[in-house]
Amino acid sequence: MNAFAQVVALLVSLVLVVMWVLETFFHDRPSLYPIFLIEPQDVPAVRMWAINVGFYNLCFGLAGLLGLLLLHVGDPAVGRALVLVVCASHVLLAVVLYVSERRLWLSSLGEGVPALAVVVATLA
Repeated sequence: MNAFAQVVALLVSLVLVVMWVLETFFHDRPSLYPIFLIEPQDVPAVRMWAINVGFYNLCFGLAGLLGLLLLHVGDPAVGRALVLVVCASHVLLAVVLYVSERRLWLSSLGEGVPALAVVVATLA
């Protein structure tokens, strides 16, 4: 896995961990309502989903970080596979995000383009 793919994979993984924090602990903050398309009256109803999705992002983020670590101090093939699974998953999830809510097109691009860059740079 080349240096470009590793740097972008690191960014993808760190963003996923940041999203875990935002979705799990701060989804009820009015400043984040526009990002998550939450209406104030809906905060209690979306709490369970926000926290659950946040933990999915934490798991993916940690898997990406573990993959990068294994590239350097463990089994490079396993590390590469982990990074590719995380990034390929987020390419698909970005498409699902866009299809399910077109107003989140920018978030979809932010999720999918870097992940796709990692996949392409790794497999090219």
